[in-house]
Amino acid sequence: MELSADVAVCLGSVASIKVLWEGRIRKHKEELQKEKSIRELAHVWEDRIILARLKEKILNEEGRVILRIEKEEWKVLPAAMVQLTNLQEWHLHRTGLQRVPSFIGHFENLLVLNLSRNCIAEVPPEIGHLTRLQELLLSYNRLQDVPEELAGCQSLEKLELAVNQDLSRLPLQLGQLRNLQHLDLSINQFTAIPEALLNMPALEWLDMGGNKIQELPHDIHRMKNLHTLWLQRNEIRCLPESVSEMANLGTLVLSGNKLQDIPTCMEKMDNLRFVNFRDNPLKIQVSLPWEEKEEEEEEEDDREMYGRDFMLAYIQESRRRGGQPTCLRVPADDATG
Repeated sequence: MELSADVAVCLGSVASIKVLWEGRIRKHKEELQKEKSIRELAHVWEDRIILARLKEKILNEEGRVILRIEKEEWKVLPAAMVQLTNLQEWHLHRTGLQRVPSFIGHFENLLVLNLSRNCIAEVPPEIGHLTRLQELLLSYNRLQDVPEELAGCQSLEKLELAVNQDLSRLPLQLGQLRNLQHLDLSINQFTAIPEALLNMPALEWLDMGGNKIQELPHDIHRMKNLHTLWLQRNEIRCLPESVSEMANLGTLVLSGNKLQDIPTCMEKMDNLRFVNFRDNPLKIQVSLPWEEKEEEEEEEDDREMYGRDFMLAYIQESRRRGGQPTCLRVPADDATG
């Protein structure tokens, strides 16, 4: 009888302990659920506060809904921004932004995306969803690559990627940007003009100054609509013959390169109104006839010292001395290919 009583007491104790632990577990789960609800509520209020801050930055200018932020820290853009897909322009400067968010693809109404002067090191493939985007400005960032999906932005007219410093290539797919007119790739690490650029039929303005370009492509004349080409501060030693076939080219800046001659084929470039050969190790010293200028004309005159008149005088002087500086011709293998 005593043994049965002990067993009953033991079983009763176990049952009590079980009830006690079940109560504690239930209470713990309730506390966890309560904490989760509090956190979710905090996130809701945090999103509301962030959205309220962002909405203070939204303007309506000339019928466009514009988000404008400058000199405020926004290293990461909040996901709550997807509630503002009516935005047509983003202008975020000096915010420390580190990457373009992947939810950018939801902003299908965007016409202008200006994120210059930040710390952006990555652009997501979702950028290609912005089929209405006309301007993409990402200069003064930390980009090393550009996604091939950018080719999906078929309305893009202006692309600026200057001063990313480590950027050295563009995907071949970007040649599909049929409406791109303005492209700035200056002060980067390009050693050649990307092949994609030769396939852009609408390209009119190109700046590749401050790179490490050593030679120009033999088929550079494929950029038929190009009227302005900046190639200052590169390492170009000679020019291809096809440069003279760029019939619409009106401005060509070649200052600060390694050119030793000005080729005769450039003499027939009648539309070339402004050209600059300053700071090249040219073999022949040419001086233009001196004319007295007004003080305000001195800067312009300084530029013209190495401009079109200088180019024509150089070619004439070279011929007088019996030299025939010529353009670099396309090798036979390239011509047949």
